[in-house]
Amino acid sequence: MPVDVVFLEPCFPANQREFVRALHAVGARVTGIGERPKESLDHELRHWLTHYEQVNNVTNVGDVERVVRWLQGRVRVDRLEAVVEAHVMCAAKVREACGIPGTSVRTTFLCRDKPAMKDALREAGVPCAQSIGSSDPDEIRAFAMKVGFPLIIKPRDAAGASGTERLESLRDLEQALVTFHVTKGRSVAIEEFIEGHEGFYDTITIGGEVVHEFVTHYYPNVLEAMRTRWISPQFVTTNRIDAAPAYAELKVLGRKVQQALGIETSATHMEWFFGPRGLKFSEIGCRPPGVRAWDLYAASNEIDIYREWAMAVVHGRQSQSLSRRYAAGLIALRPSCDGRIVGYSGLDEIRQRFGGCILDDHIPPPGTPTQPVDAGFMANAWIRMRHPDYDELRAMLDTVGRTVKVHAEG
Repeated sequence: MPVDVVFLEPCFPANQREFVRALHAVGARVTGIGERPKESLDHELRHWLTHYEQVNNVTNVGDVERVVRWLQGRVRVDRLEAVVEAHVMCAAKVREACGIPGTSVRTTFLCRDKPAMKDALREAGVPCAQSIGSSDPDEIRAFAMKVGFPLIIKPRDAAGASGTERLESLRDLEQALVTFHVTKGRSVAIEEFIEGHEGFYDTITIGGEVVHEFVTHYYPNVLEAMRTRWISPQFVTTNRIDAAPAYAELKVLGRKVQQALGIETSATHMEWFFGPRGLKFSEIGCRPPGVRAWDLYAASNEIDIYREWAMAVVHGRQSQSLSRRYAAGLIALRPSCDGRIVGYSGLDEIRQRFGGCILDDHIPPPGTPTQPVDAGFMANAWIRMRHPDYDELRAMLDTVGRTVKVHAEG
């Protein structure tokens, strides 16, 4: 009997269509719920979707629940899936209201609310930064005096480094209390700053068991990368996760986190630090990573990773093995200033030297408006590459960063 899957927002962002494609490919009947008119769907999406319903807002529980209950009057809805951070809580609430299996509201909340997440994990013995969630300026000041600077402040439900700031002093804190609207009653997450190298550990899990896992490193750490124009930041996924003993501790930590939070069948994205005080958990999302990191996992392991996710959701099993043949990485190329791109230098040299290792690139044409440095790794120009040797790939990406320049005029 076919499995009926409801998928939230098949159109945006662009790679959402890959999840729909994969669900269709493994035999699911897919109903899409999105914000765009049905007439705007392209031919492929129309082919992959059995049905489509438009709503005003895919994060509005009432809108989505009405559609799902209407569907339940016609078919047995087996799964309701969302893979974007902003959509996952709505999906969880509708699941529970409509009796559909999947990630619970409790687990979704713990994977979004940073202070509650860390409280739960500290109780489970997971090493985390000291943190609180508060809307009380006096309580936040007292925490700062107890823990000391630097500190990290972020929205309670931020994804990755979005909206995150590092506070160096009491003066910075007082300014942040205003900027983050704490003085108007908004609750925020305040954390001890953890020194060390930063990376992420991602998985596909089935019934609480990890079936695929990946480790990726940031160069440099995200906060520095998103605030320093001259840096061409990278993230690189390793193909040594099974061979290097140093990753064993990270795998144990990741499984402990998932068990404590009740993650069952899902993609996950977990940030971590390793420094003078050892390995520390940072945060986790019950969803795939952003910035198209899954594309690197697919290229480095020679699999259709979206199909593997769909197999987990629809059939509860994996279908492909990871080759670990390549390391793969992305390097972001920043414009020299804000304004408009006027040209590039060094691209021809890089393409000639490393053409066989370049997976793809994004080189906006002259005249394109620039995006700010903190807009992310894929906001402006970028190049993605792979190579069998991790260290060689890192050296190649460094060469790209030194060689390619994005010229802009304000």
